Amino acid sequence: MTTELQSELQKAVERRRNFAIISHPDAGKTTLTEKLLLYGGAIHEAGAVKARRAQRKATSDWMAMEQQRGISITSTVLQFEYQGCQINLLDTPGHQDFSEDTYRTLAAADNAVMLIDAAKGLEPQTRKLFEVCKMRGIPIFTFVNKLDRPGREPLELLDEIEQELGLQTYAVNWPIGMGDRFKGIFDRTQRQIHLFERSAHGSKEARNTVVDLGDSRIEQLLEQDLYYQLKNDLELLEGVGPELDLELVHQGKMTPVFFGSAMTNFGVELFLNYFLEYALKPGLHNSSVGEVAPTYPEFSGFVFKLQANMDPKHRDRVAFIRVCTGRFEKDMTVNHARTGKTVRLSRPQKLFAQERESIDVAYAGDVIGLNNPGVFAIGDTIYTGQKIEYEGIPYFSPELFAILRNPNPSKFKQFQKGVSELREEGAVQIMYSVDESKRDPILAAVGQLQFEVVQFRLQNEYGVETLLESLPYSVARWVEGGWEALTKVERLFNTTIVKDSMGRPVLLFRNEWNCHQLQEDHPDLKLSAIAPVISAQQPVEG
Repeated sequence: MTTELQSELQKAVERRRNFAIISHPDAGKTTLTEKLLLYGGAIHEAGAVKARRAQRKATSDWMAMEQQRGISITSTVLQFEYQGCQINLLDTPGHQDFSEDTYRTLAAADNAVMLIDAAKGLEPQTRKLFEVCKMRGIPIFTFVNKLDRPGREPLELLDEIEQELGLQTYAVNWPIGMGDRFKGIFDRTQRQIHLFERSAHGSKEARNTVVDLGDSRIEQLLEQDLYYQLKNDLELLEGVGPELDLELVHQGKMTPVFFGSAMTNFGVELFLNYFLEYALKPGLHNSSVGEVAPTYPEFSGFVFKLQANMDPKHRDRVAFIRVCTGRFEKDMTVNHARTGKTVRLSRPQKLFAQERESIDVAYAGDVIGLNNPGVFAIGDTIYTGQKIEYEGIPYFSPELFAILRNPNPSKFKQFQKGVSELREEGAVQIMYSVDESKRDPILAAVGQLQFEVVQFRLQNEYGVETLLESLPYSVARWVEGGWEALTKVERLFNTTIVKDSMGRPVLLFRNEWNCHQLQEDHPDLKLSAIAPVISAQQPVEG
């Protein structure tokens, strides 16, 4: 490799930061995303998500259903420059029904920002997503939001994170007041108080006054009780709290905590500045040839998401690729690890919600959108040079099941095409009965909204009306060892056997109790809540 290319790759990796936001619904995730874009100069006015027609549409939400409901259903990628860094923000769904797409997006993220509502603290969805980050060892940065409203004591929130998630916390800044009396934050590193002025609905950057701790002006600018409260809190924090240890942060064992209010822009810019300083840059990835560095000269990346019909005017399908190594170039020819074919990557796009622009180059840590003529599946690796294959992306256990019926035989082809494309992009898991006479697909989802999206999109994009018939199951388990392991077991009670889209056996149970019972009766039968990961295998129909 030429020293010129080596130096180019090194510089590109140094400049890049990549992260996903994880949160419970209504914690303010889309609002925070908009404000990060506002400070990054990517948009000039932020539009908070409200389910109101009059409100300006939020940049990061593009599907019609999202704009109707004011929630993020799909994951998009937002790229912007800030202070000489290229930031890739993987915008994940915050809606409680939509965690599976989020799991997959976390496979492409180097860092996670955990957004917490100051009044509610840790909520179920956040815990679920935290588990996925923990499994992958992703560094977690915590942003405690909505301090402009009444909320819980900051110390109590830190304690909850430590007790419930087993994460050490380090407060990088500290709030001054709360609710109507929220005056700003104290930056512990710079020993400065930032007093903020509210801007109209937070659509413009907040103006702030910066005062050093101990400056005589503080007496005029801050009420006495708030100033004393701040000094007491700091004494306590500095007396018993740990020091910031970036090594622990990068191992996912300590979380830097930031306080603020995305709606009014308090603390967003400070958070962004420290995030750039503390976050992990693109790093090593596990592959079939061992760990590969981002500065490895050959290009490689993997597909973590597929999305059909992002542009309703053109029936397009986009594959989202996380670049892992080397330099991506427009029109380059790459090898497709699963099929062994070569693919020319024409029309690569830089993604910014629904707006897309053509790109010429991309580096490790970037996410690019490629036109997908049906060649890519989730988890696929593309590469140049020696063969390399990244670990596949797991499917997690669905909790809701329903048979999808097409009542109109004349729409059979459109129905098959729609189901196949929605399955490919991971909108829903699809299973089939082992009884060959039953051909209707079984939809398996993490939440009810996934079913609604599938029906909405089949109607909107493929012109097919469908009927859903709920099934009484809530637990799915994959059989380790496949059909062979299953044939060794005598009759199974209180379970239904189906096959997933890879043709592998899955057991469906009405509840956890039935699942435990079966495992007690057949201790040799090994079951898994996560689908076996095989990257080089193509799904089968029916």
